[in-house]
Amino acid sequence: MGKIDESITNLTNLRSLVLSDNMLSGSIPHNIGKLSLLEKLELHTNLLNGMLPLSLVNCTKLQLLILRFNSLGGRLSDFDFSGFSQLTKVDLNRNQFSGVLPKSLFSCRSLTAIRLSRNKLEGEISPDILELPSLSFLSLSMNIFKNLSQALNILSRLGKLTTLILNGNFFNETLPASGISGFQELNVMQLGDCMLFGQVPIWLMSLTNIEHVNLSDNNINGKIPGWLQYLPNLFFLDLSKNLLSGGLPVELTRLPALATHQVLDQVKNDKFELPMFKVRLHGSSWQYNCLASYRPLLDLSYNNLSGDIPVEIGNMKSIQALYLSNNYFSGTIPSSISNLTNLETLELSHNLLSGEIPTSLTSLNFLSSFNVAYNNLQGSVPTGRQFDTFSNQSYEGNPRLCGPPLQKSCSKRSDPSSPPSGHKKGLDSEMIYGPLLGFCFGFGIILTCQLHCMLSERTILPRWIHRYFIWA
Repeated sequence: MGKIDESITNLTNLRSLVLSDNMLSGSIPHNIGKLSLLEKLELHTNLLNGMLPLSLVNCTKLQLLILRFNSLGGRLSDFDFSGFSQLTKVDLNRNQFSGVLPKSLFSCRSLTAIRLSRNKLEGEISPDILELPSLSFLSLSMNIFKNLSQALNILSRLGKLTTLILNGNFFNETLPASGISGFQELNVMQLGDCMLFGQVPIWLMSLTNIEHVNLSDNNINGKIPGWLQYLPNLFFLDLSKNLLSGGLPVELTRLPALATHQVLDQVKNDKFELPMFKVRLHGSSWQYNCLASYRPLLDLSYNNLSGDIPVEIGNMKSIQALYLSNNYFSGTIPSSISNLTNLETLELSHNLLSGEIPTSLTSLNFLSSFNVAYNNLQGSVPTGRQFDTFSNQSYEGNPRLCGPPLQKSCSKRSDPSSPPSGHKKGLDSEMIYGPLLGFCFGFGIILTCQLHCMLSERTILPRWIHRYFIWA
């Protein structure tokens, strides 16, 4: 806690200054440039404010500049990065920098990773970024950038780019359907939270090394293309919160990386140039240090998909998370889902599914999250193993479901070949008492009519009495 003491700048032989996660406040010492031998400056996850000190340009041997998760601000283009010829990574994520991308940053030809996400940067991505031949990691998410088509055409020419995160920019633009080539080394593409219009672009089919695609929270319409099955390494596909229609194509269940463990095991275990942070994935947040730390996932929730869930879904044996909620899927829950032995999350709520919950799902030993709420399911809730850990919220909105953890108990079924006990007795009672009750009721009507007539000759009986009397 506290502030960074200015006296630290007297340690002129210092090569590494790491003061992260200390709740430090105030500004970065304005004389930090006295540390001319400094190679690593890591002050992330503090409460620092103010601008980047101008004297920092004297730290010409700087290789790592990690200042994420602070409240630093000012126009980033006012700072001169051009003297950092050895700079390889710059991380200013989650600060308050504004203005356009600094042109001087693109003169740091040793850069391999840039993260400027969650700031207030704006404008367009300049072709000057192509001056960074070694850039493999670029995250500019949650800013105010525009002109997506130009950005993709430029960035696709970065030959070593493996990770591209552009979420939360280019609002209400159109996702280019074609005309994008390159991205031959790209493993991760994130273009979520942009409210983009268009369809799933066919140029994705040429990204043979792609492993992770996030196009969630957009206005993408049309059908899910079957050609996605030809992306051999794709194991993470998030198309949630769009306007997709049609069915779940059988071809999607043939994604090689989700169908066989052998393909998934080939996913690169290399660490990201910078750790990736997922702030929100269905209420949770995680830090990812390598691509292999992502769960194999298919998320199609919050769309307009309909029809049956194909039984071939059981072929996706590497998948760990399956989200199909908030659609219009009908039919029964395929029992083949029990083949997904690595499944940890199964989300089927808010659909039109009917029938019973397959008891075979109890064999999914790793299942920790299960939700079929608000469907048309019936019968008893499976019990045993993981299913004994799920609350009634997993099943609510299905009035014909019964059994624990629901309060509604399951009644025993009777033999349809013989009437239930008491049925004959009830019939006899009706035969005896029915005519007697009818006679009494009719007699009462006649008596009432006579009383009314005696009271007044002008009294008009209600219409229902006339009808009943005539019918009688």
